[in-house]
Amino acid sequence: TVDSLVRQAENHTHAVLLHTYRDLAGPAAAPVGEFFTDVGLFVLGSELSLEEASQRFFDALFPLVYERLVEPDLSRLSPPYAECVRAACRDLGPFGGAPGRLASHISRASLPGRVFLQALHLGIEVINTTNHIQLSRECRRGLLRMSYCPHCQGLTTSKPCMGYCLNVVRGCLASLAEVDVHWREFVRSLETLSTRMHGAQDLEQVLLGVHGLVRDAVAHTQRIAPQLSTQ
Repeated sequence: TVDSLVRQAENHTHAVLLHTYRDLAGPAAAPVGEFFTDVGLFVLGSELSLEEASQRFFDALFPLVYERLVEPDLSRLSPPYAECVRAACRDLGPFGGAPGRLASHISRASLPGRVFLQALHLGIEVINTTNHIQLSRECRRGLLRMSYCPHCQGLTTSKPCMGYCLNVVRGCLASLAEVDVHWREFVRSLETLSTRMHGAQDLEQVLLGVHGLVRDAVAHTQRIAPQLSTQ
C-alpha cells in the first residue's frame, strides 16, 4: 500500500510538471524518481535523512529550472556549468523554504505509519512464536481426545464436553494466557495509533500534495529570476 501510494504521488508530480512546465518535465524525471524512492524507503523504516533527500532533489532540479526558466535564452548548460549552478543552490536558496517544508511535512506524516509498521512486525513475531508452541505429550493426548467432542467438530446442537474441554485448554494453554492482557493492550495501542494517521498527519494526503509544493517552489524561482541572474 505504501509503495503504491508513493508511486501515485510520483506520477502526480510528473503530470503537474508536464502540464505546467513542459520543457522541465522530461529532464526532471530522474530527480523526481530518486526523491520518491527515498521517500518510500523512509516511510518503510529506513534511517536515511529526509531533509538531505529533499535538499538533493531541489539541488538537482535547480540547474534544469535555471536554464529553462531563469535564463531561457542561454544555450544548454555544459556539464561543468550545470554542476556549478547545482552546487550554488543551497547558498542562493532559489526555492525559498520549500526543501525544508517538504521534508518536514512528509516526516511528520510518516512517523505514525513507521511506528505502525514496526508494531505490525512485532505482532507477527508474537503470533509466530505462540503459534508454534511445543505441547507436552499429555497435552497432545488431551487435545486429541478433545477433538472427538461433537461440539468441537462444529455440531453445535450437541451438548459440549464443557468440563473436559476447559480443563484441557486451561492446563495446556496456561502459559499463553499470560500473554492475553499484554496482547489486548497492544491491539488497543494500535487502534489509537491508527487514529493519528488521518487529518494533518494523513500520509496519503501529504504525499499527494507534494506536486503542489514542487510547482509553487518552481514558481517562486521564476518570480526571483532577475535576482538569481544577478547573483
